[in-house]
Amino acid sequence: MSRMPWISSHRAALAAAVAVPPLLTVWAAGPALAHGAPTDPVSRVYACSPEGGAAARSAACRAAVAANGAPFTAWDNLRIANVNGRDRQVVPDGGLCSGGLPAYRGLDLARSDWPSTRLTPGATLTMRYSSTIPHTGTFQLYLTKAGYDPSRPLTWSDLPDRPFASVKDPALTNGAYRITAKLPSDRSGRHVLYTVWRNTSTPDTYYSCSDVVFPAAAGGGGGAGTATGGAGSGRSTQRAPGSAKPTKKATSSASPPASATEAAGAAGAAGKAASGAPRAAEAPAGTPVASTGTSGAGPSAPLVAGGAAAVLLLTGGAALALRLRRR
Repeated sequence: MSRMPWISSHRAALAAAVAVPPLLTVWAAGPALAHGAPTDPVSRVYACSPEGGAAARSAACRAAVAANGAPFTAWDNLRIANVNGRDRQVVPDGGLCSGGLPAYRGLDLARSDWPSTRLTPGATLTMRYSSTIPHTGTFQLYLTKAGYDPSRPLTWSDLPDRPFASVKDPALTNGAYRITAKLPSDRSGRHVLYTVWRNTSTPDTYYSCSDVVFPAAAGGGGGAGTATGGAGSGRSTQRAPGSAKPTKKATSSASPPASATEAAGAAGAAGKAASGAPRAAEAPAGTPVASTGTSGAGPSAPLVAGGAAAVLLLTGGAALALRLRRR
């Protein structure tokens, strides 16, 4: 009889051990957040991410990863906190595609061979902006001015003062916002479609560059580079290679390294960081909040930690049950 209190207390502990793993699973799933970026017309950050498929193996993407010092695993996390509409004051010239964030600096390389999408001047574009968590806010779309030179770093003076389209609070459907807008009719050759997503449900502003190519004007040059996709439809007629609907972030290795020439002039390697960077609300005004992750980092890391803890607790519970049976 004297052993009954001991047995009762240990049975309670065993029950608690069995009950904890589901709680750990809930906790582990909490930090696995994601945000967004254009996948059609394909943005540089998505094309060059581990999910970019053939586009990620292009010379431009290999050079971008080399300049970055890490793969663009956190392709949906290129954001800055507390910009409050001061884009041209916060994001520097030559840093528009990276938002001025060191973890994405490879996206600012001045090249005419970025993975791109063919568009038709004056046609209706439907952008697919992939995301997994709905946010309210306004998407503003800019297109580089006529005469844009892709061999020079992108600056604010390359963009008009006003966007050609502004869309507020579109619905998130099947993992993407779909933003419909009429394209300017006076562009030809290679350009950059620059997207600013200004959240109102968070303090964050997201930036992205999508390289696009329009048919050459009659008697004029068509711009450098090879576009991906067919010509003649009202929107991008075909996604760039590998730009299908994105899945959860991959933890695959980086793309093949760039040549020494492609990587020349790049700054030092970016440090490792998880894609679940601190929320922008935690940062002071104007503080960049973004990161790239490498294999083993990102949203999957808390889940692995929670799973390991659950295994330990289950193992301990099983051992305890065996001891009780033997007694």
